Amino acid sequence: MNFFESQDRVSRNTTLLVVLFVLAVVALIIMTNVLIVIVFGFIDSQQLRDGETLTRQMDWKTFAAVGAGVSVVVLAGSLYKIMALSAGGKVVAESLSGQLIARNTQDLNQRKLLDVVEEMAIASGTPAPPVYLLANERGINAFAAGLSPRDAVIGVTQGAIERLSREQLQGVIAHEFSHIFNGDMRLNIRLMGALNGILILGMLGYYLLYSASFSGRRRGNDKGGGGILALAIGLMAIGFAGTFFGALIRAAVSRQREYLADASAVQFTRNPNGIAGALKRIGGLEAGSRVENPGAPEVSHAFFAQGISGFMQMLSATHPPLAKRILRIDPQWDGKFDSSDRPDAARVEVQAGEAKTMTRQAAVNKVGAFAAGAAVADVMTAMDRIGNPKQEAVDYARSLLSELPVVIKEAAREPHGARAIIYSMLLDKGQKVRARQLRQLQDYADPDVYALTLTLMPQMDDLDIKFRLPVIDIAIPALKQLSLSQYKSFRGNLIALIEMDSRVDLLEWSLQKILFRHLDGQFFKPAPMKARYSDPGRLKKEIELVLSVMARAGAQDQSEVEGAFGASVQALESSGLALLAKDQIRIADLDLALGKLDQLKPLAKYRLLKACVASIWHDQRATAVEVELFRVFAAVLDCPVPLGTA
Repeated sequence: MNFFESQDRVSRNTTLLVVLFVLAVVALIIMTNVLIVIVFGFIDSQQLRDGETLTRQMDWKTFAAVGAGVSVVVLAGSLYKIMALSAGGKVVAESLSGQLIARNTQDLNQRKLLDVVEEMAIASGTPAPPVYLLANERGINAFAAGLSPRDAVIGVTQGAIERLSREQLQGVIAHEFSHIFNGDMRLNIRLMGALNGILILGMLGYYLLYSASFSGRRRGNDKGGGGILALAIGLMAIGFAGTFFGALIRAAVSRQREYLADASAVQFTRNPNGIAGALKRIGGLEAGSRVENPGAPEVSHAFFAQGISGFMQMLSATHPPLAKRILRIDPQWDGKFDSSDRPDAARVEVQAGEAKTMTRQAAVNKVGAFAAGAAVADVMTAMDRIGNPKQEAVDYARSLLSELPVVIKEAAREPHGARAIIYSMLLDKGQKVRARQLRQLQDYADPDVYALTLTLMPQMDDLDIKFRLPVIDIAIPALKQLSLSQYKSFRGNLIALIEMDSRVDLLEWSLQKILFRHLDGQFFKPAPMKARYSDPGRLKKEIELVLSVMARAGAQDQSEVEGAFGASVQALESSGLALLAKDQIRIADLDLALGKLDQLKPLAKYRLLKACVASIWHDQRATAVEVELFRVFAAVLDCPVPLGTA
């Protein structure tokens, strides 16, 4: 199952969630009606003894009114929770007392974690998500949360970074990246919203019981007090039933996704010992994978392993048993868990030694070997890599990071330096235009950022273009730490620098598009696009524009342009598309076209991106402009492109 099929599966799971949610609401309506008619005397017990049925006595107007009331309360509770979580994964992390790990942390365990996340993010072709530490949790666990890869965060317990080796931690993080890419996070948010609505009747019962007992103490005996008290207790009982329904829904939606994420992690790292070793460590420790925070039950379905215990969890666990997960990854497992107190120290030392002894030339050789392998990839191989990177991509990312100048790498990891890095990328080579751009920064940028830009300029001017996308990926998490006013200033300066030379080339537009795609959602919270189109042919004009831009980006000769466009049309399996002339292509139109194409359904996006790859590989080579352009198109469609693809 590739990235696009997984996204499509999430849509089907969402339908399943809606069906289960409706069934749960119907059950709650019936139970609430039964409670009300019993408590408030709508049912004549004598008539029931005489043989009259309950349905004959039921006041159906009351039933409808109660049903409407329950539906409104449940839907309001669900929508409120979903809106509260719309700020992104950081809301979930903070609800579990997670603390954002600073990119310049000196803690060795935290540094190990950040390095693993950064390598995997760059290998996957997506900015590294912010990482939160659950510092008070001794169990081994992790989660990914957010509505999309743009606002995703990863949370990891203190026990995980202390008790897992680097390769085991890599397996866990690869598992979480799988949830990010496959759309499972968005489903988790919807699930949390649905469950909040189902449980809200029980919460109302609790508050009703509290207020009734409090007012009863003040007023003494009250004829209506007994009825209110009975109603409150009944609603709390219904709330328990809601908890049961919620647990069943969690189990129905969550368990199979864990097997798939485990398999994806093995494909990503090509090291089954990593994730299997982490699961064995969980089974061998007293703390296991428990998360003690009071908010853990609400997020339990998003954890790497079962985070809570109890009778309800035994009946409807959100995760498969550890033994079954391990045997799927390691069929030769002897059934023994790893109960050692520390991660494999010898292996950690060997890995550290290998990292230290990797010379610059060895890094260059790795990069060259991977790039050469990518150069002969076919269209289907490139498409299968989207959202499904391999270990070679991780090695490539590690090599690039080792070759990247330390001063640039460290600057990109903090907010001041990240802004300076991006400004430096946009400085024109011509001295006249550059002087105007620097005056813009001197007048309107933060003084410290302007000074740092001047310092970094010489090294950024000499930086190889292959580092352009990885540096942007490193910088984006740091830019997310800006305040709203700082981001508005940065955004305005960015646009001013691009427009200073009175033209916008594709590389400038690509950089702007990638940055704004990931950052605008962080600061301005635009409404998410809903997938509407299953057939790319319904957006013919938009697709003509995108494929025309892609064809002209990698070829100068008209016959080569026409050949690339023809290859893309053939891969799209669509007819009636025409190559646009240069004077028909405008950047503003391209922005609008991509906005509409973002509404394609997953399998339709697959067809469009496959057509783009076919255009690139028409001449069996990929230029830097083509790769970056393809990366932008894929980013707008929320399809992460691993390093080496195309």
